[in-house]
Amino acid sequence: MLAKMTSKNQLTLPKSVTAIVGSAEYYDVEARNGQIVLTPVRIQRGDAVRAKLAELDLNEHDIADSVAWARKSPATKKSGPVSKKSAK
Repeated sequence: MLAKMTSKNQLTLPKSVTAIVGSAEYYDVEARNGQIVLTPVRIQRGDAVRAKLAELDLNEHDIADSVAWARKSPATKKSGPVSKKSAK
């Protein structure tokens, strides 16, 4: 299928192609072996992240502990942060 690039480096993707892979607002763009490869990317919204945190039973304190642990120097990272579940 042929697509024309505009003077502003813009392409219009054919409807027949987006119908197959699904329409997305964002695409990961990669140059591979002389080809431009577009991969649809689904951006997770805040609600999806909050739902996952609730599913994992994580709260703000757990996140703060994890961030503090991640910021430690490698020499002091003997074990990961203790979560409520592993402490039980």
